[in-house]
Parts: sequence; C-alpha cells; structure tokens
Amino acid sequence: MSEFDDDADGLNDKEFEENLRLFEDMLATGQVHFFDADDIEEIIDYYLQWLNYELAKKAIDYGLERYPFSSIIKIRYAQYLSSQHYTYEALAILNEVEQIERSNFELYMARGFIYSQMGLGEQAIENFKNAIPLAEQKDEVYVALGVEFLNDDKADDALYYLKKAIKLNPKNEVALNELSLCFDLTGKSDEAIAFFGQYIDNHPYSYFAWFNLGLGYGRIGLFEKAIEAYDYAIAINEQFSSAYFNKANSLAQLNKFEAAIEVYKETFKYEEQEPTTYYYIGECYENLDRFEESLVNYNKCVKLDPANADAWLGIGVVLDAMNRLTEGVHYIKKAIEINPNEPEYWYVFAELQEKLGFIEEAAMAYQRVIELEYPDFDVWLDYAKLLHQNGYIDDAIKNLNEGIKKFPDVAELYYRLGIILLEKNRRKESLDVLTRAMDMDYSKHDEIFEYAPVLKNDKEILNLISGFKK
Repeated sequence: MSEFDDDADGLNDKEFEENLRLFEDMLATGQVHFFDADDIEEIIDYYLQWLNYELAKKAIDYGLERYPFSSIIKIRYAQYLSSQHYTYEALAILNEVEQIERSNFELYMARGFIYSQMGLGEQAIENFKNAIPLAEQKDEVYVALGVEFLNDDKADDALYYLKKAIKLNPKNEVALNELSLCFDLTGKSDEAIAFFGQYIDNHPYSYFAWFNLGLGYGRIGLFEKAIEAYDYAIAINEQFSSAYFNKANSLAQLNKFEAAIEVYKETFKYEEQEPTTYYYIGECYENLDRFEESLVNYNKCVKLDPANADAWLGIGVVLDAMNRLTEGVHYIKKAIEINPNEPEYWYVFAELQEKLGFIEEAAMAYQRVIELEYPDFDVWLDYAKLLHQNGYIDDAIKNLNEGIKKFPDVAELYYRLGIILLEKNRRKESLDVLTRAMDMDYSKHDEIFEYAPVLKNDKEILNLISGFKK
C-alpha cells in the first residue's frame, strides 16, 4: 500500500466518524440528515459490530425507509432480528432477498450463521458452501465452515477447511486458534507440532503460531519445549497474557511452583485480574506448603467468582492441612453445593468426615463417590478400610468384591480382600485371592504387611510369598 492509500484510508475514517456524529445528532435533535446507502450501511455495520442493537435498529429503520430495495440493508435487518432471537422472521427476510439476488455472498453467510445459531448444522454448512464461489476472501468462509464442523463434533472435517483458510491467508488468527483446538480434539498433537513448526519456518514472527506450538508440546507433556515456545510468543508480543498464563501452567507441571507464581502474576499487567489465575496461584502456594498465602489467593478467586467450586475446595483442603479441620468442612460443603456431581469433592469430604470421627457421614460420602463413577480404584480401598476398621467386615468384603468387578486387573484390591477374608476365618478363600494377587503383581506383596503387620508371623502367608519368590 502506498502513502497515498494510507492517506485515503485516513480520510475515509474521518468521513465515517463525521457521518456517525451526524447520525447520532439527528437522533438527538430530530433534525434530518441525508446519508447515502453506503454511508448508512457502514453505520449499521458499526453498531452491529459493537452490539449496540438499539442504535443499529434505528439505523436500519432509516436505511429501509430510504432504500427499501437495498439487499445489504435487508440482510443487516435479518442479522439484527437473529440477534434478538427472531430467527424465523430473519430467515423469511433472507428468503425474500434470495428471490431477487441469488448471487449475494452476504446472504448465504448471514443465513449460515442464523442456521448455526438455531443448531441446524447441515443447513448452516450448505449455506456456507454456497457462499464459497461468491466470496472475495474465501478464507473467511472456510473458517465459518471449520467452526461449524467443530460445533457438529466433526473435528477432521473442521481441520480440512481450517487448513484451507490458512493456506489462503496465513495471517488468519481465528483459523490458527481453531486449528489448534481441532488438533487437540482429534488427539493429533504430533501433527499440531509439525504443522505449527512448519508454519513458523515461513512466519517466524507469528506469536499465535508460537503459542499454539507451545500448546501442542504441553499436550504431550514436553513442558520445557512448551515454555520455550511461549517465551518466543512473549518476545514477539510482550502483552500476550495467554502466553504468560500457559507458561505458568507448564512451570507448575514441572513442579517449579515459585517460578510459576511469578509468571501468573505477570498476566495481571496485561489483562483484568482473572479468578482462575488466582486459583492457580493458590494451588502453587499450597504445593509449597505456604498455606497462608494459598488461602489469600483462593479467597481472591472466590471473591471474583463465587461459583468457582475448585477454589472453595482448595480453601477446605488448606484449612485441613493447617489443622483447622472443622472450618475446612464448611468450605468443602460449599464446593459440593455448587457442583454436587463432582466425585472428587465428595472424596475429600469423606476423608475429612472420617478424620472427624463421623463414620456414617464418611461412609455415605464414599458411596456417593462410587455412584458418581470416580475413575480410580483408590476409593474402593479407602472405603473398605473405613468399614473394616470400624467393624463392618462383611460390608468391607462386599465393597472390595464390587471394586474388583469394576477394576478386575488391579492387584491392590485383591491383596486387601485377601487380608480381610482372614478375619472372617475364610483362610482357604483368602489364600486363593492372595495367590491371584501375586500372580497379577508380585512386587506389591509388601502391601500385605503394610496393612496388617501382624501377618508377618503367619507362616502360611510367609510360605505363600516365598514360594512365589522362588
């Protein structure tokens, strides 16, 4: 672009600002001004872009009154109606436009977005595809198609169109970010790393590409490489708060909690204070056993976002670590109130109730963890231990058998069951179960004595173990 083009753009901007001022003066004073069709279209676009629907509607009314045959103004009216959830009325207007002007790119894009808003993905995709041959900037259409396929859980199709968008316009940041999400959803982290690495070879100053490369490395656990990529993104754009945040996450994954805290704090220079950032700072301080500072940050999180259940849980866990257990229970309950279907919250609640000696409440909480299909086997061991140590031996055995049905390949459950069966004088059954446990994983046989040290004097158990050793 030449310096004359720059000057022309500056004049256009000034002309638009003057038109916008005149239009708003007209609304305020009632004194009528004339605006040609292009001017009023620009004014409508401005208000719609900034979600000022009240003024957008007034500009549309002005335009339709003076230019009733303008397809663009009718399309903008349809877009306004869809923003107010009058989608069928909006589609009716677009159908009228189609009868007159079938080759209008804006028509198909607007209708595609309205169908997308209605959850009608196939119709949205059909309209976006109709827009392709009419588009001057086809990358915009390919992005719309990519996003729609993503909404329809068709990440591979989305990848295809987003790659086409980037091929046409390598600087399309929306396409880059959506493409990164597609790689994540399809589990193609290696392909993501290769893609963004190659992209960076051609566009080394794209901080979005460096950021997405960092995401790719992070997804496969290469956190050092992720940090290096985020550092490049920050070097190119030092105000890129997302790069600081993800760099801090990677440092935390490497247990570099103090460094992570400092980088999390950097984000506050470039964006509003985010509750999630305070949560992660609190978690880092918790991992450093700096509990007072952890509480300060968890509390800042819930002050900004009272619905952040993880932060309420964090407060409860930290108070437990500070031997303020009775206080801690209150905050765990708060987390459960916000999200009653999170098994992790119930697990922590069960452990705290057990510490306080409320056995019945702890048992009910463990049952709730199991009902919510907690993904690990630990809960079955902990629940069985609670039952066993409080004399509910038959219930403990029943619980472990249920756990084995859920996790048939976990040796620890068999070891624990074998030990508890001995207390019911079911020795033969116990030895059979312990034999199976050692068949599955002999290296864990020490758990027998860790849980029941008295069995170190049981000759039959010792013979069984030594027989496996040989």
